[in-house]
Amino acid sequence: MEEKPHSSKNRFLWAGSSVAALALILFLALTPALFSQAGFTQSEESDTESQRLLTLFQQVYYFVKNNYVDEVEASTLIEGALTGMFESLDDPHSAYLTKEEMRDLQDTTTGRFGGVGLYISKQNPDLSDEAEEEGYYRPYVEVVSPIEGTPAYRAGVHAGDYITAINGESTEDLNIDEVVKRLRGAPGSTVTVTILRGEDLVFDVELERAMVEVPTERHAMIPGGIGYIRIIQFTPYTRERVRDALEDFQKKSYDSLIIDLRQNPGGLLTSVVDTADLFFSGGEIVSTKSRVSKPESFTANPGSFVPSSFPIIVLIDKGSASASEILAGAMKDRDRALLIGETSYGKGSVQQVRSIGQGGFRLTMSRYYTPSGDTIDKVGVTPDVKIKEPEMTEEDMESYQELISSRAIPKFIDENPDPSQSRIDRFVSSLQKDGIELKERIIRRLIRNEINRTKDDPPVYDLEYDLILQEAVERLQS
Repeated sequence: MEEKPHSSKNRFLWAGSSVAALALILFLALTPALFSQAGFTQSEESDTESQRLLTLFQQVYYFVKNNYVDEVEASTLIEGALTGMFESLDDPHSAYLTKEEMRDLQDTTTGRFGGVGLYISKQNPDLSDEAEEEGYYRPYVEVVSPIEGTPAYRAGVHAGDYITAINGESTEDLNIDEVVKRLRGAPGSTVTVTILRGEDLVFDVELERAMVEVPTERHAMIPGGIGYIRIIQFTPYTRERVRDALEDFQKKSYDSLIIDLRQNPGGLLTSVVDTADLFFSGGEIVSTKSRVSKPESFTANPGSFVPSSFPIIVLIDKGSASASEILAGAMKDRDRALLIGETSYGKGSVQQVRSIGQGGFRLTMSRYYTPSGDTIDKVGVTPDVKIKEPEMTEEDMESYQELISSRAIPKFIDENPDPSQSRIDRFVSSLQKDGIELKERIIRRLIRNEINRTKDDPPVYDLEYDLILQEAVERLQS
C-alpha cells in the first residue's frame, strides 16, 4: 500500500544548523495592526514598556540619521539594528538574514531554483607571488562540479573548468554571490559563460536555465548486498529521493542498509519526519516544545517501507546537525539502527523563517525531543560504536600544511589526470623523500580526493580509506 507523506504546515519549520526596513520600525511603533496582518503577534508590542523603548529607538535613529558626520542610508541603520536585536538573544541559530542569505536558505526550503546547475568556488586572492608565477593561481571562478542532469552538465562543463566571464563580463573582480546572481534566472532564459579549460583552451557555452533540484542524496550498492544512502541535507524532495533509492536497492536484492548522515547540516523538520516514516511503523519520531504553543508530537504512519527486521546502520559525526540528529536519535531510541561514528553536533532547536522586505529572519521557536524524551541541544547524539579518523599530531600538521601550500598533489593530477597505481606509488615515494612525513595512508587519501575532485560524477563512497564506513560494512557482513 502506498504510504502518504506527512502534510506540510503553513509555517516554515527549519531544523538546519547553519538568509523598506524603516517601515518595519514604524509598523511596530505606530501601526501594530498592520504588523499583525503580516503574521506577527502584538501582545508584547502593545506593552507600555515596549512602546517607551520603541520611542527611544526612534529618537536615537533620527538623531544618528540626521547628525552623523557622513550621510548614511536608512537601510544600513535599520539592518544594523535588526542584526543587533537577534545577536542580543545569544542564540547562534536566530539571526537577521540579508537578501542573499534568504536566497541561499530558500534553496533548501523549496528544494529547487532557476539556474544552470553548478557548484562553484573561488580561490583566496591573498596568495603568494610564487603561486602566480608557477601558474596555479586563477583569479576566476572554478567549477567544483556540475549537478548531474542540469544544463551545465548536459553542455559538457566539467569540474576543474574556470568561468572567466558571464555574458562578456569578467568574473575576475566578482565575488561568489555576484557570480551566483548572474548565473541564476528564470527557466528558459539563457546565459553565456566563457570557459577556461587547462592552460589555454578558451570557449563560450550558451546555457538555457532550468529548474535545478538541490541535491539531497546519493546512493549506490556496496558489494555483499549492502545498500548505501548518503543524505546530504533534508529538502522537500528528500523522502521521494530516498524512497527511489530504496526501490533501486530492492531491484538489486539488497539485504542490509547504511544511512550516512555525516556532515549533514539538517534542513526541514517536515522533511526529516517524512523520511523517517519510511523506516518506522507508527510511534513517535520527534516531539517539540515551545514557550507559546502546546507540545507537538510527530509520529510515523502505520506500515513502513523498510521491514522492521531489516538491519540498518546509521553513520554520524560532529558535522551531523539538527534534522539529521532527529533521524539518528529516533533510529537509536527505538532500536531501529546501530549508530557508528562520532557524537553529533548537538542542535536541538527548531527555527521559523519569516520574510521581511527583501531579507528576513530565522527565530528559535521550540526545542525538539527524541522519542525517549531527551533533548540533544548542546549535547548531541552519542553513537553506539564510537570511531573516528585518527587525529594528526603537531608534526603531521606541519607536513600537511607544507604539502597543501606546495600544491604538489593538484599539480600531479593536472599532469596525470588518470594516474596508474604504479605512478601514484612513485609520486608518494618522491613526496616522502622530499621530507613530507605524513602517514602514507593520509597522502594516498589526499591523492584520491584530488582525483575525485576533477570528476563530474565522483564515487558515492570510498571503502578503501573511509574507516567508519569500513566498520559499518564489516559489522553488516558478519
